[in-house]
Amino acid sequence: MTTVQSPPAPPTAIRPRVVARTGLYAVLAANAAVVTWFAVQAGFASNTLVVVGRFAGLYAALLMAFQLLLVARLPWLDRRIGMDRLTNWHRWTGFGLLWTLVGHVVFIAFGYAESSSMNPVSQIVDLAETVEGVFRAVVAMGLILVIGGASARWARRRLAYETWHFIHLYAYVAVVLAFTHQVAAGTTFTSSSAATAYWYAVWGVALGSVLLGRLVLPLWRNWRHQLRVEAVVPEAGNVVSVYITGRDLDKMPARAGQFFLWRFLTRDRWWQANPFSLSAAPDGTRLRLTAKAAGEGSASLRHLAPGTRVFAEGPYGAFTAMHRTRPEAVLIAGGVGVTPIRALLEEIHGHAVVIYRVAGERDAVLYDELRELALAKGAELHLVTGPSAPDRLAPRELAALVPDIAQRDVFLCGPPPMMNAVLGTLRELDVPKPQIHFERFSLAG
Repeated sequence: MTTVQSPPAPPTAIRPRVVARTGLYAVLAANAAVVTWFAVQAGFASNTLVVVGRFAGLYAALLMAFQLLLVARLPWLDRRIGMDRLTNWHRWTGFGLLWTLVGHVVFIAFGYAESSSMNPVSQIVDLAETVEGVFRAVVAMGLILVIGGASARWARRRLAYETWHFIHLYAYVAVVLAFTHQVAAGTTFTSSSAATAYWYAVWGVALGSVLLGRLVLPLWRNWRHQLRVEAVVPEAGNVVSVYITGRDLDKMPARAGQFFLWRFLTRDRWWQANPFSLSAAPDGTRLRLTAKAAGEGSASLRHLAPGTRVFAEGPYGAFTAMHRTRPEAVLIAGGVGVTPIRALLEEIHGHAVVIYRVAGERDAVLYDELRELALAKGAELHLVTGPSAPDRLAPRELAALVPDIAQRDVFLCGPPPMMNAVLGTLRELDVPKPQIHFERFSLAG
């Protein structure tokens, strides 16, 4: 297979993830400074609690816009940070947003209650009835509380993904309500034409990013490439590879190690999207995914007919050779996590050691391809089999397979328990953190 080769970043280059992360922090800090300046320019209320409440509300509005940016799936950010890390940051920023909004409501309520004969709860009710935009803010706050509760770990484990996702869609309603509240009741928003223009720009960029990344770009790419199923090939008893073809695939910005959210447009599957990694490096003519029948969605892939239309969102993910820091690499795969590893081996430059961890030889999906590819590229290939205990990738065993592992990049993909164990082993072997590359694909869907 002819692949699109991309040279690794030179070891002295600033890591793309560092650039993107620093850029995000700088943008957030700069906007926080601007918000503070506009608030000071607008003047302070006589009540200290009200002042604190207004500042909390302003920072909450900024965090809400930042939340939208984190989940917009903008290609520049996604390729450098990865959807899993962006999603994790979104989650923790969400909890920060929740408590900032709680502070906004509490301080405003107690502050206004100090100058009236009402208790704080009655004060909120009175404000909602008499001040334009406050009732919308109360509704937005209620929606955010529900979304925050659904995102708590104990609730997330009990909710179906579809239910959790549906609840999260109300976040967009909350954003619109919060924005209209800010327009109607925000003293800082209307304090000057510059402040008004600034906040319109913040919300415009945030909502525009979501519209671009989640709607416009996927629609454009699918219209341009007209993806269809070319063939479905059984790889093992419960594993199949699906070959996808289309127009101008040489212009599809996909790299080995990335994944798509695949939607196969059949009568019973068109509404369901599943994340599957590319199992071969893109060659400009077709894409390939390989999946194990782990659920109803993946099990039905074997019944896809050639010619079936495909709607694919992506490519997503930072699990690519773009993040290399060393000329040599170790690729560690577990189970069906071999799919992005196999694709990476096809693209990667320099000497590589491939370690494939499975329970038994019959579970080694795509092993023949790996063996041929390793032979062609001069890579070492180790098939590690056996039960999970004892750990066959413990520090002593892994160091025996790759004595110079601390001088190599390590790419890791597999089931979460296996990945956690190997990450612990890498720490014990003193592999520098910047040289360890992994992505937790379960966060994608």
